[in-house]
Amino acid sequence: MNARFVIDGIVSGIVRRSGGACFTGLSCAAFGLLALGLAGCSQKTSEAAMPVPVVKDGSVIFSDSSPQLKVFSSEPVQPAKPVVHRLTGRVVWNEERTVRVYTPFAGSVQAIEVKPGDRVAPGRTLAVIASPDFGQAQAEATRVAADFAIAKKNVDRLRDLVANGVAADKDLQAAQADLERSRAELERVTARKKLYGGSDGVDQRYLLKAPVGGVVVEKNINPGQEVRPDQVTSNAPPLFIITDPQRLWVLLDATEKDLAFLHPGMTVAVRTPAYPERTFGARIEAVSDFVDPSTRMIRVRAAVDNAERALKGEMFVSGDIDSEPGSGVLVPAQAAFLVGQRHFVFVREGKGRFTRTAVTRDGEVDGKIVVRSGLTAGQSVVTSGTLLLEQMVENGG
Repeated sequence: MNARFVIDGIVSGIVRRSGGACFTGLSCAAFGLLALGLAGCSQKTSEAAMPVPVVKDGSVIFSDSSPQLKVFSSEPVQPAKPVVHRLTGRVVWNEERTVRVYTPFAGSVQAIEVKPGDRVAPGRTLAVIASPDFGQAQAEATRVAADFAIAKKNVDRLRDLVANGVAADKDLQAAQADLERSRAELERVTARKKLYGGSDGVDQRYLLKAPVGGVVVEKNINPGQEVRPDQVTSNAPPLFIITDPQRLWVLLDATEKDLAFLHPGMTVAVRTPAYPERTFGARIEAVSDFVDPSTRMIRVRAAVDNAERALKGEMFVSGDIDSEPGSGVLVPAQAAFLVGQRHFVFVREGKGRFTRTAVTRDGEVDGKIVVRSGLTAGQSVVTSGTLLLEQMVENGG
């Protein structure tokens, strides 16, 4: 019976009998003490009715009727399975098959021999540049060749004179030294001429040629344009870009938590909004050794075959990577908590028993962590109320 109803009944009876005044021999203060005593008895009775959990050996045990069980929710432990990780990135040229062409000589563009999309072989002329600098190099080659010829004739002449006793040996030795210097200079200019090409005369027409075979994918040159060799160091665009578009690179951005499963050799399913129903198979070739300080991202490079030329440079793509399941189980991330240097979860055993269990955790994927030891599939772990259980274990009740 509610204590208030009891007190009200007693007081009402006394008042009715006394005509509204306090009953003879019992003061109003006594009524107050009686009321407080009855209220205290009611509170103690309510506390005694609340079941107290039992804490024993890292387990918290509630009675089946305890209302506190409503605080805790749990989820089953799932076996580890392949998890699909999606990374975003873009398609770029394969730098191992790409060359950016600049001019080694300053001059004016006279003619352009190719256009974007043309397939070129190594040594194919890309443009003709009228270059006084190249003309000077041609003239130098002609002069060095003439100097070598004169030096050689001088040595032959002095050799005959020395043999007839007309000239001294020291003159022949000096001439031979001049010949060797002329020979070295001739070899230098010959190698340079072989490197840059050009005719034997001095026509000042430098032929800019393709150093590798491939497809011209970019042209930043026009007739009459002045070009310089220092464009390569001034962040100016290259005159031509030649690459093999049948083999491209995909640069993907990963986070630090993705490092647990990324490694070279993994297969990537590349997708692009341009072809929503199609995937392109790629393979990871390298994972960057540093984290970008501004974006905190890690660059992952994959190679993709593009024989049909469907993918284009600088196209935005996504890459799906299936991580290997390995051994262990998956549990919700909120189920695990850290105590010192170790991770724990509470395993629900039956309706009202919760046991703290040490686990060895691995990476986190999509809100779930991989637990390598301490749990088995089919067990149930607490996902809400873990801090309350931990406090009970620490305090012993």
